Amino acid sequence: MAVSSAPLAPWLAPQLQALLAQRGHAWLLQGPSGLGQFELGLALVRAWLCDAPTPQGACGRCASCHGVDVHTHPDLVVLMPEAEMLARGWPLTEKAQAEIDEKKRKPSRDIRVDAMREAIEFAQRTSGRGRGKAVLVYPAERMNAVTANALLKTLEEPAGDVRFVLATDAAHLLLPTIRSRCLGHVLAWPDPADVLPWLVRQGVGETVAGTLLRAAGGRPDGALALATQDGARNWSELPRALARGEVAALAGLPLAEVVTRLQKLCHDLLAQRVGAAPRYFDAADLPAIAPPLRVLTRWWTQLAQSARTAEHPLNAQLATEFLVNAARQVLNSAS
Repeated sequence: MAVSSAPLAPWLAPQLQALLAQRGHAWLLQGPSGLGQFELGLALVRAWLCDAPTPQGACGRCASCHGVDVHTHPDLVVLMPEAEMLARGWPLTEKAQAEIDEKKRKPSRDIRVDAMREAIEFAQRTSGRGRGKAVLVYPAERMNAVTANALLKTLEEPAGDVRFVLATDAAHLLLPTIRSRCLGHVLAWPDPADVLPWLVRQGVGETVAGTLLRAAGGRPDGALALATQDGARNWSELPRALARGEVAALAGLPLAEVVTRLQKLCHDLLAQRVGAAPRYFDAADLPAIAPPLRVLTRWWTQLAQSARTAEHPLNAQLATEFLVNAARQVLNSAS
């Protein structure tokens, strides 16, 4: 069972307060990944449903807040891909859970149209607790055209007292008609001075928090995920390990994450080659001499092609070995 919600991150709290001061039945929260779109969206619907809300958000003590915290609130529907639901500890419908348990299918990576239709039917019912109803969709770009079109009419003419929050890090993938029916909010980029103490409070070592935040490109959620996966030491040593062709440096990671890390390294080597500062790695962790520009641009193209098929590899281990071998050749091309 879920525990009470943790305090909202310091860069999200003022944004929540600003959103609560405005009126609207549908919000689109957008911005780069890792800035807390889901957390801000959940805090927003939690405040809408709260029995004793304040200008700063939900009270955190009432029966409504408890219902949201334990994922059983009768007036809240959270629409996510089933794989995301399971990863975040949100329950699936009995039918969906049974199909997955019986190995009839794998958890979906998209928001299923039947789940959207159930949410629309929910929107037409009377509020169970009298504080209105809310639907949170995340990540909203995971709606295919059929699912998005099912939502469209309800967004345009909402039934009764239902409000919607769509949260995404790829708003450009949403139908223009979906975007036009929502009030937009672009998440503010957090100040490292706010993020670093927050990471330490999440259990990240104070001495490595800066390295992990840099590795994540300044994205707090990404830094926290890196800390959970393998820490700062492996990140700093990654360029040297890849130059030696060590597959173990990336073993066990999802192929999409493998490609992302290699793209970050390629980005910084390109920056180094043209005299710019690296973004993800410390300059001391990179080769003293960057590979030739033509080699790096060819590698970047190969990685972009790999990214398009990373979620559906024929064999993830072989694909990782291939990518590491390609990285070894690139990193040793300077000499």
